Amino acid sequence: MFVTPGYAQETAPAEGEIHTETGAAHDSGAKPEFPPFNPETFPSQILWLAITFGLFYLFLKKIVLPRIGGILEVRRDRIAQDLDQAALMKSEADAAVAAYEQELAEAKAKANAIGQQARDSAKAEAEAERKKIEAGLERKLAEAEAHIAKIKSAAMTDVGVIAEDTAAVIVQELVGNSMDKAAVAAAVKAVRE
Repeated sequence: MFVTPGYAQETAPAEGEIHTETGAAHDSGAKPEFPPFNPETFPSQILWLAITFGLFYLFLKKIVLPRIGGILEVRRDRIAQDLDQAALMKSEADAAVAAYEQELAEAKAKANAIGQQARDSAKAEAEAERKKIEAGLERKLAEAEAHIAKIKSAAMTDVGVIAEDTAAVIVQELVGNSMDKAAVAAAVKAVRE
């Protein structure tokens, strides 16, 4: 049986005796050794290292790696789903842009057609108005020319009478005798033509 000394008893260890609490010799000249570096404990340390490594390997293989693999698979699926959704959204956006550009081109063509039609209509209206004004001006011009010709002929008849009277008076003053009115009229008429 194992007997331990009482707490009240103190016994001094003898020279070379091993102290029971530390398991080291009580020799004051020897340096105590760190247990993991003690070559006597290497086989048990290697055995526990192999057991611990094996258990750690099994823990990683059976628990940790399947969870990490599952997480990676979920993330891969989520990324693939997000990429598919992004591609779908991009194709929808491209279709919307193409539809917008087509509607814009149609609107521009329609605006150009409306503008051309308005220009043609305005040009036709301006041309009709110009022709109407020109016709009115030509009519007024013809009336004015007729009026002028009428005034001119009236003036010319008066001028002829005045010229005949004036010529008769001048000849009478110069020559001293009066001339025949028919001869004066013939002379004025010859000068006018």
